[in-house]
Amino acid sequence: MDPGADPWRRIVHAVLRRVEAGAIEVDERFPGGEAKLFGAAPAERRIRVEVNDPAVYRRLVTSKSIGFGETYADRLWDTDDLPGLLRIAARDIGRGDRIRKRLAPFLAPFQRLGSLSVLNTRRGARTNIAAHYDLGNDMFELFLDREAMMYSSAYYETGEESLERAQHIRLDRICDGLELGPSDHLLEIGTGWGGMAVHAASSRGCRVTTTTISREQRAYAEARVAAAGLEDLITVLEVDYRDLEGTYDKLVSLEMIEAVGWEWFDTYFRRCSELLAPDGLFFLQAICVADGAYEIEKRTRSFANQVIFPGGCLPSVESIQRSIARETDLRTIALEDISPSYVLTLRAWRERFEEASARLEELGYDDRFRRTWCFYLAVSEAGFAEARIRDVQMLFAKPRWSGRPHAEADVAAERGTGVAADT
Repeated sequence: MDPGADPWRRIVHAVLRRVEAGAIEVDERFPGGEAKLFGAAPAERRIRVEVNDPAVYRRLVTSKSIGFGETYADRLWDTDDLPGLLRIAARDIGRGDRIRKRLAPFLAPFQRLGSLSVLNTRRGARTNIAAHYDLGNDMFELFLDREAMMYSSAYYETGEESLERAQHIRLDRICDGLELGPSDHLLEIGTGWGGMAVHAASSRGCRVTTTTISREQRAYAEARVAAAGLEDLITVLEVDYRDLEGTYDKLVSLEMIEAVGWEWFDTYFRRCSELLAPDGLFFLQAICVADGAYEIEKRTRSFANQVIFPGGCLPSVESIQRSIARETDLRTIALEDISPSYVLTLRAWRERFEEASARLEELGYDDRFRRTWCFYLAVSEAGFAEARIRDVQMLFAKPRWSGRPHAEADVAAERGTGVAADT
């Protein structure tokens, strides 16, 4: 087909002509292809994109972020600045959506229908978690911080800290917020690789029960606890949060709620409340969409919830507050937006992942897998940098907790704290 007659190409070019957040130079490296410059001029910088196959255009239009990521993984297109390109896409996403809405009747027969994810029942949740977290501990070791191996946002106070230092600061802040002490029994929902549990037990002397439904993570965390000599303080379980029993003084869950699935948010918060003592505290860290985008998030098939985190769904702060009010007797005593820190965290992860490319290949992770993950880390970084998504820390208290709500909570929720947002 003559490229000029390709309807998919015309649609993508129409979107690109409306770009205002930068300049994109597209070089079509296929028969009949052209070189074109799109975007506002003068632009602060020009990003070069090479399109190697015209099939890219159809997949971009019909599959949106999934097609964007998959075609990058397949090397159907490439760029000299992936994070920069994705930031432009995040800024101008609304213009593309308006064009797609006008073309909806034409596009309908070509759209991917339904979700390929497994529902987050007890069995389905294990399947979805294994698809991501059981990819290999050796892979995650290559890009996460080398001390705690935390797979959630660090907290940068100045922006100059190392990833390891920023994670240590974050863990200390969590322990402080929970008022952890030697008499406490802390429940952690979402073990990860044991970093939070080990930090809490070793620095505060508290008992910790931590649970995961990833076999790889449980084995890793148990070995880590043993190496630290903390078996008398830390118990690692492989139990679904819905099946946990007992009563705990404090509860922490760090970026685990995104894997719960929106159908189960009420169940999750109700169970958290039931597991807490009458004077208990609950610390939640969550990646959120804007309140107005939550209903769209629930029904959207995206690169993140189909390719990277099957079954995932981001809550909004409002949806969390609604579930808390509807299902629990908890009250919010602190709320802080730490999104600027996530930009720096993701940037550090992405740079380490890219630097480890040769080692990843040695471990058996092929080129497509590596490019998929580079895209995932870069698109996440862009999402936080352009405020399409946010990361919040919320502290909840049971009725008999005798402390006072944090006075800065409402302000922090609006402005964020730590490093400046312009990162």
